[in-house]
Amino acid sequence: MRDLIRVLVLGAGRMGSGVARVLLDKEGLEIVGACDPRGDLSGSDIGRICGLDEDTGITVESDLATALSHSRPDIAIQATGSTLTSVAADIELLLEHGASVISIAEEMAFPWCQSEATARRLHELAVRQEAVVLGTGINPGFVLDLLIIALTGVCAQVTSIAASRSNDLSPYGPTVMEAQGVGLTPNEFQRGVQAGTIIGHVGFDQSLHMIAASLGWRIERVEQTLDPIVARIPREAPLVRVEPGQVAGCLHRAIAHVDGRPAIALTHPQQVCPDAEGIPTSDRIEIRGRPDICLEGTPEIPGGEGTAAIVVNMIPRVLGATPGLRTMADLPVPAALHGDMRSFVQPTAERRHG
Repeated sequence: MRDLIRVLVLGAGRMGSGVARVLLDKEGLEIVGACDPRGDLSGSDIGRICGLDEDTGITVESDLATALSHSRPDIAIQATGSTLTSVAADIELLLEHGASVISIAEEMAFPWCQSEATARRLHELAVRQEAVVLGTGINPGFVLDLLIIALTGVCAQVTSIAASRSNDLSPYGPTVMEAQGVGLTPNEFQRGVQAGTIIGHVGFDQSLHMIAASLGWRIERVEQTLDPIVARIPREAPLVRVEPGQVAGCLHRAIAHVDGRPAIALTHPQQVCPDAEGIPTSDRIEIRGRPDICLEGTPEIPGGEGTAAIVVNMIPRVLGATPGLRTMADLPVPAALHGDMRSFVQPTAERRHG
């Protein structure tokens, strides 16, 4: 069997540390490096950051090039940003050092719709380095795209798709809260939307284009709206208290038009403590076609915990994939992998013909 799979964790915040906890529990994987560009965690042991009672011997560094020089990872998990612009340079550096990359940056789920030139550059570099780049997470990456695509596989024809994800923002940090306008007045929320500081859910464009590409549809235009969700009673979360009349979250809608008609409608209400007002969290997918399909689950699939799991479970899929920039729709479906992770790494040809 091959040597242990060497993993570098880029980003040691809430999501990066969550990924590291899962990595430390998996057989066949070895964390060989950790980096966080903010610098405030530099020198800290990744085990302590993860909440363990003992050190792992892997300390967080602030400079990625330095971390790469002695860690020599097979693959890196990137948990440092949401936009293609903010993560592309680090992905290029990782590729230049021969490491494949799994990024949880939302715009990496289908980066071609953000920048064709950047996506092409990453793809060509990955091919040259015989590495793979993948963007994934719970959303985008699974609930409002891959799961939808999989469900259409039992349809002879699809007319339209409508899906929604209602979730609780309480576990998230201040950056996410600010992007949803939590704690603002409705007027401040609207001004934030106009100024571009209230952005709602990052990833609708990526999910819409991944679905459309998989079905052979061409998106003509996308319409998006953001509206405030206003609290009627006080809502208390670990990092914020929302008073009645203040914004508890954001209702974000996106509709993709195909052949002159609305074909894919995605809705994402995100708010702090929805249960305080009797609002359940949930995931719902409705497909109109032959046959019609409706799938609904409550409560929501946990975003943070689920993202950490899918990232780690995709490591063998990525290491066995054809080099290049890939999406979740390109690779074998994720699964909860038990046992030695090295045993799940299968080259593309072996998966097809073995």
